Amino acid sequence: MTFTTRPTLQGTFGMVSSTHWIASQCAMRALERGGNAFDAAATAGFVLHVVEPHLNGAGGDMPAIIATAHDPTPQVLCGQGPAPSGATIAHFTDLGIDLVPGSGPLAAAVPGAVDAWLLLLRDRGTQSLEEILEPAIGYARAGHPLLERVSATIGAVQGLFENDWPTSAQLWLVDGRPPAAGALFTNPAYADTLQRLVDEGRAAGAGREAQIDAARRAWSQGFVAQAVDAFMRKPLRDSSGGAHPGLVTGADMARFSASWEAPVTTDWRGYTVAKTTAWGQGPALLQSLRLLDALSDPAALDPSTAYGIHCATEAIKLSYADREAWYGDLPDVPLQTLLSREYAAERAPLIGARASWELRPGRPDGREPRLARHVLDHAHPGGGDATTGEPTVSASGVTRGDTCHVDVVDRWGNMISATPSGGWLQSSPTIPDLGFCLGSRMQMFWLEEGLPASLAPGRRPRTTLTPTLVLRDGAPVLACGSPGGDQQDQWQLIFLLRHLLQGASLQEAIDAPMWNTPAFPASFWPRTSEPGALVVEERVGPAVIAGLRAMGHDVRVCDPWSLGRMCAVARDPGSGLLSAGANPRGMQGYAVGR
Repeated sequence: MTFTTRPTLQGTFGMVSSTHWIASQCAMRALERGGNAFDAAATAGFVLHVVEPHLNGAGGDMPAIIATAHDPTPQVLCGQGPAPSGATIAHFTDLGIDLVPGSGPLAAAVPGAVDAWLLLLRDRGTQSLEEILEPAIGYARAGHPLLERVSATIGAVQGLFENDWPTSAQLWLVDGRPPAAGALFTNPAYADTLQRLVDEGRAAGAGREAQIDAARRAWSQGFVAQAVDAFMRKPLRDSSGGAHPGLVTGADMARFSASWEAPVTTDWRGYTVAKTTAWGQGPALLQSLRLLDALSDPAALDPSTAYGIHCATEAIKLSYADREAWYGDLPDVPLQTLLSREYAAERAPLIGARASWELRPGRPDGREPRLARHVLDHAHPGGGDATTGEPTVSASGVTRGDTCHVDVVDRWGNMISATPSGGWLQSSPTIPDLGFCLGSRMQMFWLEEGLPASLAPGRRPRTTLTPTLVLRDGAPVLACGSPGGDQQDQWQLIFLLRHLLQGASLQEAIDAPMWNTPAFPASFWPRTSEPGALVVEERVGPAVIAGLRAMGHDVRVCDPWSLGRMCAVARDPGSGLLSAGANPRGMQGYAVGR
């Protein structure tokens, strides 16, 4: 029997996997009280705002993919807010800024996460708004044990808070110092915000849907939007080095609504893998699967050998080069061609015996790729910014910030994979009346016309957030995902190869050694790349490391348990048996179920 850090959970009632044990247990509580997977996920989502504030927040974003028991057709829930109406390229260039800052009010897109969670609850849930928000309100008001990483994150930006973001200092510093790890920490302002949403809903009458819609209006058109509008007018420091007001207005919030849309899917080895369309990076995972198949070599599909890691890494480089050249919130992304077997067969010969150090986007339908001038002129390593959540995973495997994830499957067969992020405490100054800050997702736009990811009002940033739903014979069998910015789909690729092809259990596939490459333009400020670099956990072993170096990879060896943040739940449609696994790295992710 293969050793795992914890068992793969199995049962028939319900399973939850998330990046924090409290969120997982609160989601399980929703299931125990008769709720379905969507009630449970929404409960976890609001709790994650409280217990992982360095990784997500109410001012952030959240895409999800779901399948229901009565209709297994996957659907995408888009909680990715767009650029506000004042966010033009000219506005930034007039300020002398050539890259959207990685932090500060100027980088904020319209917040989308809360409206998405509420839309999920209204359309697919069964429980009341009050039931769903009760745990988050309780932990925000009465306190929760603060994670060590939260304390460390606050310590890293303490000077910024004290000198430039006083409202953040008021919330996150205790007697002038970061709160101690493990100490009870409260956020009464956020508790009040959530309680007011409940109260506004209750005032709308007794109907569950009417109450949720009233809370959504209070968020987008009422007291929340008013507080955001007022606070965004204040010039505050961002990572450009200057102080600028934000661009999000109450009118921008009123115009936005989370929405349902069709995913993009690819059939692969008897499975159907569903991802968001090209406003997210998710299709890069599908391209990587296609490329590995096109190699027609079973050894290329083994992510534990030097050759298999080499092939997967080179496939990822090609897929992410296409991400850079072709993905964005546009109607004419050539996604059908990019995901075709014919295109993969055309690109696969580029995967040779040696590691490539070039960025090589393809020419789908004969179209000429175009890359941002910054990519062509600045494709070199660079430093991050302590205020930028989720910028990259460094060569040591350390992340300065990250994201959250939650997967749920219930006894009826409802399933969801959700990746909330943004609005982390270090992304922008705290709005004191609300107890949270806005995110910095606009840093994923380019300030150059004519690119798929060029900044434009109303356009969604090409997000890194990328939940996954897998089906077999039309039935959902797996929901999974991971924090990790540009690494999310890389770690998911490794997990899928191990679980779906090699037959590893969920926990075995999660625990096994991980690796990733930063050899393409990063999605986060300052948008650098590290050609040829391959970051591996030490546990891959000296022989594999030597083999990769012999193939020309610039191998960076990091701590044995430092890469990968996978969560996963699964369901066997034949027996109804449910299972779950969670990431042991970081010592906070947990799966629960029975």
